[in-house]
Amino acid sequence: MEQDTRFMEMALELARTARGQTSPNPLVGAVVVKNGQVVGMGAHLRAGEPHAEVHALRMAGEQAKGATLYVTLEPCSHHGKTPPCAEAVVASGISRVVVAVLDPNPMVAGKGIDVLRVAGIDVRIGVREQEAKKLNEVFFHYIQTRLPFVTVKTASTLDGKIATVTGHSRWITGEAARSEVHELRRTHDAILVGVGTVLADDPELTARVQGELYGRQPVRVILDSQLRTPLNARLLQDQAAPTWIITTPSAPEERRRTLSHAKGVTLITLDAPLLVTDVLKRLGELGITSLLVEGGAEVNGSFLRARAIQKIISYVSLKLVGGSQAPTPFGGTGFATMDEAVSLTNLSIEQVNEQDVRIIGYPQWE
Repeated sequence: MEQDTRFMEMALELARTARGQTSPNPLVGAVVVKNGQVVGMGAHLRAGEPHAEVHALRMAGEQAKGATLYVTLEPCSHHGKTPPCAEAVVASGISRVVVAVLDPNPMVAGKGIDVLRVAGIDVRIGVREQEAKKLNEVFFHYIQTRLPFVTVKTASTLDGKIATVTGHSRWITGEAARSEVHELRRTHDAILVGVGTVLADDPELTARVQGELYGRQPVRVILDSQLRTPLNARLLQDQAAPTWIITTPSAPEERRRTLSHAKGVTLITLDAPLLVTDVLKRLGELGITSLLVEGGAEVNGSFLRARAIQKIISYVSLKLVGGSQAPTPFGGTGFATMDEAVSLTNLSIEQVNEQDVRIIGYPQWE
C-alpha cells in the first residue's frame, strides 16, 4: 500500500509538469515499476500526442512484462486522435495496474478498467484519488457540464478595494503576485474581462515573463454589448492571442466591420442583455474548458449572482486606501442578508511576499 502511494505521487508529479499544455485533454502521468524499480515514466504533453501510458511503456520496453503500471487517470478505451491506451497496456504484458481515478468521459467511464480486467490484469483503483481529481478539476467539470471551469481572480487592498476613489490601481500587489497571475493566464484556455476594464486599464491580457510572451497564450474574451472597445486598445495591436468580443445585435454595424476586418477580432453575438449563463454556454461550445475572469466589480458581481464560479483566487495586499466610493472586487446588487453570503471551502492561505497574501477557495453553492 505504501509503495502504491509513493509511485502514484511520482505519476501525479509527472502529470503536473504539463500543466497548461494539454487542453482540452486531462493532465495524466504514468510510471512503470518492476521489482521496486522505476523502468518507465511519461506524461501526456499535448492534445493529439501520445498519452502518458504510451510514453511510459515505450521507455520500459520488454521490462513492462510482469510489471506494475501506475497511472493518474483510467486508461482510455476508445479510438480518438490516438489508439486506446488500455489495449496498449494489455499488449505490453503489464500484470498489474494502479489507477488514481476513473475517467468521467462517457466514452471511457470504467470501460478502460473492463478491458484490463478481462485480459486478466489485476487492477486497483482509488490511490491518491482526491489529489488526482483536484489535478484535473477543469477536465472533470467540463466533461460533466460542457461549460468552462470558471476561476475568478481578484486583487484588493486589506480594506477590500480594487482601486482608489480616482480609479488608480497600479499596482495593488507586488511583482511576485503579478508574476503568479501571468502563470495563471498561461494555464487557462481564456481570460475574460468587461469593456470597462479595457477602457480603464488598457490591458494586454497575455501571459508574460519579464515583459516577454511566455508559453501558450489564452484567448482574450471581452464582454462589450455596444462594441466600445477602442481601436487603439493594446489587446488589438498584436496577434499574440485570439481576441473574441462578445456583443449584442444592437451593436453598431460600422464598428462590427472595423473590428472584424481591420483588427481581426472574432465577434460573438448573443441576445441582449448579455447573461453569464449564455456566455459560458457559448464558450463551452467553442471548446473553452477553463476561464480566468479578471473583470472589474460589475463583471465579477455578475458571475457571483449567476452562481457561476468554481474557484476564487484572491490576492490581498496589506495596504489601506480607504474611500467609501472606491470599488470593491464584487459589485452589482449583492446579497440582501448574511444568510445568502457564499462561503468558501478547501481554503489555501499563503503569504506571497511581505505585502501580499494569496487566498484560494471553492464557493459552496448549496
